[in-house]
Amino acid sequence: MRQMTRPPLSLYVHIPWCVRKCPYCDFNSHVSADTNGGIPETSYLSQLKLDLAQDLSYVQGRSVKSIFFGGGTPSLMSGEFYNDLLTYIESYIPFHPDIEITLEANPGTTEAGRFKAYHQAGINRLSIGVQSFQADHLKRLGRIHSGDDAIRAVEQAKRAGFDNLNIDLMHGLSEQSVEEAMADLKQAISLEPTHLSWYQLTIEQNTEYFRHPPKLPEDEALWDIQKAGAEVLKEAGFYQYEVSAFSKKDREAKHNLNYWTFGDYIGIGAGAHSKITILGDSERILRYRKTRTPKDYLLPKPHFRVGEETVASQDLAFEFLMNVLRLNQGVDETLLQERTGLSILTLEPKLSELRKMGLIETSRLGTTQKGHLFLNSILDKFSEI
Repeated sequence: MRQMTRPPLSLYVHIPWCVRKCPYCDFNSHVSADTNGGIPETSYLSQLKLDLAQDLSYVQGRSVKSIFFGGGTPSLMSGEFYNDLLTYIESYIPFHPDIEITLEANPGTTEAGRFKAYHQAGINRLSIGVQSFQADHLKRLGRIHSGDDAIRAVEQAKRAGFDNLNIDLMHGLSEQSVEEAMADLKQAISLEPTHLSWYQLTIEQNTEYFRHPPKLPEDEALWDIQKAGAEVLKEAGFYQYEVSAFSKKDREAKHNLNYWTFGDYIGIGAGAHSKITILGDSERILRYRKTRTPKDYLLPKPHFRVGEETVASQDLAFEFLMNVLRLNQGVDETLLQERTGLSILTLEPKLSELRKMGLIETSRLGTTQKGHLFLNSILDKFSEI
């Protein structure tokens, strides 16, 4: 590899606790005893600071362009927790002037005062996990909130000062009709978010749904939902810039864009993952992860890092494309060399073949409209380079 450049840097903070484990969820989440006394907030805050301190060498003089608090259910933690942690982070890592700081919030774990505290702490973007507004679907998904709770949470967030707001919404649910999916989507749009993550329910391993699969809509019904939803979103002024991400103008998720353009990120917290570009005599991309369980993470002398690997040279192109091809507009070809050190010639002749088939754009690394429909097949072409 040659001529890699140091990419932008983001920070991911994992909060591993939830009130209830949803049957479709394969994220690293653990049921808390309750929403108040069941989470060792003070101890976890101390460990996050120690965890970050051990990773500071990977900052490499950069500012952080985005911070994402994910989970689990980050809205189980107090505003004071985030104020303290963000103050600590900024004391060691400069914040980019336009930094995006996102917190995932679940309806049913928030209230107006807590939203205000989050905003005062410096969080400037919320992602509210609604999934559906309909009682029967929420019950099947194992959610603890109602449709009214979701609407109330969005309204409270706006009153607290949040003007950058994402709503997470699922489609392709068990026994869901096209009409029900569109009703959910139109309800979400009526709340005037700036961003919508609208994605199809998939069955993942190590979930309750994998062990006891629900009956999902047939492929034809799923396609009807996707076509109808894309039209509804377009008419409402949302443009699709990624497989499942729809945004108002200039409201794309900066943090996720950094992932999808193969940027760097430091992950702290139980089960968090990191990707770091190492420059110098031995240029490489390093991935490492933190211990998963809160019990181990909270040990007095924890070994936070439990695994690391250098991305093999034969895997670099595939990993890069697996991210950037999710973007509807793709990326400039020069980004391949900047992020991986590989020449665009590395992707030939497969790139030429896919362009002749009308699946890849002629002047950028991106799929055509037709190519969007065959993304997995396209990636399979590059799985061995």
